[in-house]
Amino acid sequence: MEGRYPKHFLVFLFVSSLAIVEQIEAVPLSKWQIHVRNELSNTQMLFVHCKSKNDDLGEHNLSVGTEFNWRFRVNIWDTTLYWCYLQKPNGQSVSFDAFWVEKDSIWLYYKCLESNCTWKAKDDGIYLRNNPDGRDVFVHKWP
Repeated sequence: MEGRYPKHFLVFLFVSSLAIVEQIEAVPLSKWQIHVRNELSNTQMLFVHCKSKNDDLGEHNLSVGTEFNWRFRVNIWDTTLYWCYLQKPNGQSVSFDAFWVEKDSIWLYYKCLESNCTWKAKDDGIYLRNNPDGRDVFVHKWP
């Protein structure tokens, strides 16, 4: 009987971890909010154009310290995807996925705890706010 305890405990831990992962995935119809923030230096304007397959969110020119944001629900098919194109005044630009439904990991969900993602354009690239620890994570470099 003594030798079976660790095996049962490991099975319990495995099943518990599966339950936790299942709870934190973006589920269909869950609510999300995305922010794209201009944190460039020297009063540089930031051009922002975000969209999904079905929704073009329009073109926006952000002054330093301002943001563009939107809210949405994950679609019933769990295929929601938003991407953004950002351009600095010097012509440097980058395109990136601002939201996607994660199937194999929980990286985005973890960073955007509470379903609230904040992308920041800085002089060296694009960052995502890591909400749990309050730091910005470098994600994309300006070309």
